[in-house]
This record gives sequence, structure tokens and C-alpha cells, in this order.
Amino acid sequence: MTSRSWVADTFGASLDGDVRLPELVSLGLRHNPRRAHLLVSTVLGKHVPADPRVIHRVGCELGAAVAQSLGGERAVVLGLAETATALGHCVAEQLAAPYLHSTRRHVATATAHAAFEEEHSHATAHRLLPADPRLLDDPDAVLVLVDDELSTGRTALNTIAALHARTPRRQYVLAALVDLRDEAARSVVAKTAAELGADIDVVSLARGTFTAPPGFGAHTAAAAAALPAPPSSAARSGQVLRHDAAWAAGVRESGRHGWVPADVAAARAAAEQVAARVRDALHGSSVLVLGTEELMYAPLLIGLALCEPSREVQMSSTTRSPVVVHDIDGYPVRSAVRFPAHDHPADGPAERFAYNIGDYSDIVLVVDEDADTARLRDGLVESLREHCSLVHVVVLPCERPLPPPLRGPDFGSYPPADVAWLLTDLSGVALEAPTEEREEAIQSGGAHYAQSLPVEYQPDAEYRALYDDALAASARRIAHAVGLVTELVLAERGPRPVLASLARAGTPVGVLMRRWAAFAHGHDLPHYTLSIVRGRGIDRTALRYLARNHNPADVVFVDGWTGKGAIVRELDAAITAVNAALGTRFVADLAVLADPGSCVRTFGTRADFLVPSACLNSTVSGLVSRTVLNEQVLKPGQFHGAKCYRELAGSDVSRAFVDTIAACFGAVAEHVARDLPAAHRADRTPTWTGWAQVEQLSERFGIGDVTLVKPGVGETTRVLLRRVPWAVLIRPDAVAELRHVLLLAQRRGVPVHEVADLTYSCVGLIHPRYTRGATGADGTAAR
Repeated sequence: MTSRSWVADTFGASLDGDVRLPELVSLGLRHNPRRAHLLVSTVLGKHVPADPRVIHRVGCELGAAVAQSLGGERAVVLGLAETATALGHCVAEQLAAPYLHSTRRHVATATAHAAFEEEHSHATAHRLLPADPRLLDDPDAVLVLVDDELSTGRTALNTIAALHARTPRRQYVLAALVDLRDEAARSVVAKTAAELGADIDVVSLARGTFTAPPGFGAHTAAAAAALPAPPSSAARSGQVLRHDAAWAAGVRESGRHGWVPADVAAARAAAEQVAARVRDALHGSSVLVLGTEELMYAPLLIGLALCEPSREVQMSSTTRSPVVVHDIDGYPVRSAVRFPAHDHPADGPAERFAYNIGDYSDIVLVVDEDADTARLRDGLVESLREHCSLVHVVVLPCERPLPPPLRGPDFGSYPPADVAWLLTDLSGVALEAPTEEREEAIQSGGAHYAQSLPVEYQPDAEYRALYDDALAASARRIAHAVGLVTELVLAERGPRPVLASLARAGTPVGVLMRRWAAFAHGHDLPHYTLSIVRGRGIDRTALRYLARNHNPADVVFVDGWTGKGAIVRELDAAITAVNAALGTRFVADLAVLADPGSCVRTFGTRADFLVPSACLNSTVSGLVSRTVLNEQVLKPGQFHGAKCYRELAGSDVSRAFVDTIAACFGAVAEHVARDLPAAHRADRTPTWTGWAQVEQLSERFGIGDVTLVKPGVGETTRVLLRRVPWAVLIRPDAVAELRHVLLLAQRRGVPVHEVADLTYSCVGLIHPRYTRGATGADGTAAR
């Protein structure tokens, strides 16, 4: 049967085939010198909106045809981006088979399983990014490749060649809605199969041929350039309504990183949940569900859930494909919405398109969180407002492959078993800034402290001697506190909790708690370090990693000490939000070595004494910097970042510090056992006396900002090492234990004042140079 169209009538091209061909495709043109013609599917929901029930039915029909070809063999399905992603989903759904689709996105946390080229495409590069590489590594499973159409079969053969080199298998199936290969192309497939020693079967719903006269590409390009501009849409100005968190957390939104049969039911339930939210807010009865590029299956399921007898629902998708638009009968692409790319593509055009967008009461735009950008809101969303009364923006969470933890010796100087770093290695990125410059940016609101790093302080011989003396004097006291806090954790959360220390002060403590559990009980506790940033929350990717590999209820967060308790409050708020978003059951309790601020209920001591690791920076914390949260150097899905200062290895005392403390375990074990019953019986309810004193000091010295008051010996040391200090307050009876604080203050020209009524042994005040009206620490006006 011959399909007549404007393209055929104008340029002498023809599309001939069996009776179903006109039902499935029509002939269009594209702005592409590699291939001028375009087969425009009427049943995919890409260039032409279609009833989602038709899209799903045809996809499952192709899946049934593939099942008949397989004859009961196991299969794994691979869909080709971007047009066939939902089609591949439907085939996999019909086969109850695992599924993956190719992608043109760069995903920072994913490792490419394979890559191949689509020579004729506007965006040629395809990547396969399965979260579990074993998805494609089963040689006994037939690989089913799904595309919307087969013109030459080159893309499919490129895919087979890339995958067969890695995992040879005996059978492949090429599945497409239409097969337009000529005899030469069919012979290439047969030749490739013989070379591989495998069967390559082809399944389609319709067959045909495309014929074009000589010079077809040049003629169509010239004609396209002379076509009138597409008609402008009516000057409507619809409202915009966001439906946040409508898609259930933890449910995969696509097969970009893999999909298993059980995901279908979860996705259908999530789509019903979205549809219920949208249904309650619909403005009218004509609805377009608009997917975005590769994200087509989830919008299809949402469209299916919205279908009702009283409502007309269609589904379509945006695309990278530059198609010739001509508003004339007999041509399939009559109008176009053009808008700037709104994600971060690795290739492809900077301009994107949505075709044949008519007028609707409601448009439901479905995007994933990586595409939910300001460019989306200013570009596509604004354009869609001209086509409807209400634009519903539904943002789906991205299910990304989780990055692996870092371990020594590749990152950090601890042995690999001591700690797994849930961090991104930024060692090659210049992040350090001068102290004065950082302080000005932080206090003026121009930058967050976690966007950059302070220059690492390197102690001289005199300061290092103070550290050595402090370690020798306090090793047993620290070992006793480690023993107590570990035993409390084991009793309350054991017997085998998962330690998650807060980088970086918590890392040595987590290492020591792990070693105590091994010393006292023979337990081999998992220990991770992750990042939490004041004002930004905890690293959600790290928590997703922990939730995937452990029971969240077993995770115990660990830190070195408390100051006024800001991180305690940050952790509580962050974990509450994460549990709500991810459906997890993390416990926000924080276990610390020392709790002078009375902010937590699980601690080794509440005395404000010197933990020698507070005296140094990276050289006592595995050579790792403090953590960085900077969107300019970190991509979505990556852990928070940190640097490993390998060049400081000659000054590193990280292992020596924990080894020295651990060597005291035997000497303090009896003391820990004697004190443990009293620790269990004691009222450990936080009183927050430290926070109250910080507020008093802020008011007393006219600072007006509690974030500039850093209580406790650990925090005071950090002020002197990293910030612009204004003054140091010391309790008179603690002077003998604070020699390193006095030395640092002397070297930086910071005044030291004895204050008798301090709860803490000392308090560091950051210079409030950007806070108007502050009085000096001695009562005079601040300069």
C-alpha cells in the first residue's frame, strides 16, 4: 500500500508497504543533511500527540510479537533513545523482562557499560549506563533491541557490535514498529550475524520501503528554507501549578539505569498517585501529558491513569530532533514550540522542540529533577502557558547509580578497613581561598562557607610539640570516653550498628569506636564518613547509599564533640526531611566523644577537654580536607566533595593518633566497665546549656549573631586555624590545658580574656567586622 502525503506529492518520494504502514507512520522532513526524510510515528507520542491507550496497546502488541519470536527463551530488552524509550518499556513489560534504554545524558555517578553511534541522527552518541552492569552480562538471555523504525539497521548493528564484544551471545532480536530496510540492508544484517556466529531475528508490525528521487535531500532543504514561518499560537496566558513530591520516593522513573519487572507495578502505583493529585486540580477536560525527551514511559503511565470517559487525554514528548514544520494538510508536523535546552546535554542542539502542541485546558509537563531548571521554567513552561489554561509541572526524582565509596590508600591515609569515605575526590580542583577573603564572603552573604576551603594550616616544631604533649597527656582519657560512648551505642543500637561519622572531625572518632568494638567484642563494624553542611543539610546521596546497603535504623551518626549544638539541630532537621522524602527510618541521634554543650544523649564525657585531633587539620584526619558543597564542581548525584592532601603525607599523624589511643584500650577497659552502669542510669537528657551561654555571650559582647560564637576547645581551635578571630575567652582554671590555643592566639595577634563564668574551657569569637554596632570583647567598641 502506498501512503500519499505532501512530501510525496511535492518531491516525488514514496512510502510503500503493507496495509498497516499508514496506520503507524507518515512521511515528514527533518533538518538533517545525513537523512532528509523522517518517518513520523502516529502511535509513539513523540512528534504527534496520541491517545496514551493507543501508545501502550501498540507497544505491548510489538512485545507480544517478540514473545512469539523468542519461543519461551529468556530475554533482556534494550530500548534506543530517545524515541523508543517508552516503546522499549512496553515491550519489556509484555515480556516481563529486565530493561535498559540508551541515553545521551552524561550522568556523573554512572560508569558507561558501552557506547555506540547513530550515524544519521542529530545527536549521535548513545551511552549505556546500567546501575548494575550484570543486567547486560547474561550470555544466555536473548538481547532484544527496540527502536521505532528500521531504515538501514546500522544503529542496531552498532549496538550489537559494542555489546557482543563484551558479552557474546547466541541470539539477538531487532524489534521495531516498521521495517523499511532494502535488500542491501537486509543482507548486511545477515552478514553480521554470520560473522558473530549468532542469530539476528527481526520483528516488526509493518514492512515497507522508502523511495526518493535523485537530489531529494538538496531539494527538500531548499524548500524547507523557503517555507513560511509556523503560525503563532493564540495569546493565552495560562497559570502554572507545581506538583512537588507527587511521584513516590524510591520508585524508578525510567529505564536509563535499569529496570526490572517489579518496577512496573511500583511505577503504575506512583503514576496513579500523580494522576490523583493532578486530577483534583484540572481546569477542564482536554489534557495533554507532555514528557521530556527520553522520559516517556512515566508520562505514558500518568496519561493512562488520567484517562476517563469524560476526559480527552493525549500524550506527547519534547525532542532534540529538528523537524521541518509546515502547516498544510497532508503533512504530519504542523506547529512547533521552540525552547532552550533545559538540562546539561553532552551533545545535541542547544534548542529543543515540542511539535503539534494545540490548545488544551491543561498541559501536564513531566520532567525529572535534573531537568527542573530555571531554563525550563523560563523557556518551555512559559511557552506552554500560551497553549492552555493551566500548566501542571510534575517533577520526578532521578534514580541514579550511586557512586562507590572512596578508600585508602587511593583516598585518605587510613587503612581501607577503617573507613569508607562517602565523598567525591576534588583533589585536583583549586578550592582554597585566603582567610580574609573567605570571611568577608561568608559574613556578607556572598558565599557559603562550604563553597571553598581555607588554606591548610601547617604547624611548626613548637606547635607540633604541643600536640604531642597533649596526646600523651590525654590518650587514656580519650580511650575511656571512646569506650563509654561505644558501649552505650552497642547497648542502645547494637549489637552491630553501622557507624556514620560526620566528616571530618567525626572520622577519627568513628575509627576509634570501630576499633573499640573489635577490641572489646570482636565486632567488625562498618564505618563510613559522610558530609553535613550547616545551612545546607546532610548529603542525601550518601544516605541513599547507606539505605541501599544497610538498614537505616542501624545507622549511628558520630561526631567528635559538640559546641553550641548547631550540627545537632542541623542533623535532626535534615534526617526528618530525608526520611519524609525517601521513606527511610534513619535515627537523628548523634553520638559524640565529648558533649560540653549538653546537646546530645549519647556521649563519652560532657567535660570540655582537649581532644588532640582538634589541634590539627587534615594531617590528623586522614589527610582529608573539610567537606565542600559547590554546584560548580559537583554534579547531581555525586557525594559532597573533599580534597586529599597527599602532598602533606610527610606530616601525617592520622594513623599514629588512633593507634596511640587504641593502645590504651586495655589499660582503661576495667575503668570503662566500672563506669558504664552509672552511664546507663544517668539522666542524659540534653539541657542545651551551651546554646544558652552562646546566646548570652553574643548579647554580652554585642555580636548579634550566634554563628560567630564558637564555644569549646575544639571550636576555638578551628576559629584560630580557619577563620578571622576577634578574641578568645578562657576560663581561668583551664589555662594549663590550653597551651596550643594561647600559642595560636599569640601568633595571630588575638586578644585573650579570662572569663570566670564560662561553661566551656574556652570560647572563640569570630570577628564581627560585618556586624554593625558590636562592642569589643573587652567592652570597647568594635573597630
